[in-house]
Amino acid sequence: MVDLALHANGEPIQCRDIAARQEIPEPYLNQLLSAMRRARLVASRRGPGGGHQLARPASQITLAEIVDALDGPSEDSLATTGRGAETSCACALREVWRDVGQRAREVIDGMTLDELASRVRERAYSYSI
Repeated sequence: MVDLALHANGEPIQCRDIAARQEIPEPYLNQLLSAMRRARLVASRRGPGGGHQLARPASQITLAEIVDALDGPSEDSLATTGRGAETSCACALREVWRDVGQRAREVIDGMTLDELASRVRERAYSYSI
């Protein structure tokens, strides 16, 4: 998704170009792009001049949408069960991990693909030999 945001010029981008730049197998990338299409985050065109592009501007796509498209909506799978669990160490640790997950979710809910792409651009220009 970052690659699509970085190379967006109004023209679709071919899967093989993304795979080469990101050094990932093309079949795996196709699976990821399929998930992004189902979530309506990516639009695709077949045939000559075809390829993939963001379905909306990068500034309107949150990282949470991308994570949800790949992993499914998050659920609180750390709920406590059983009697007396509220006093156990395991329950206390589950609560900490639930809090960590909630804070991570807040971060990705509040960050757009465009912001992430900007961070990538800044790092690319900050390296010197």
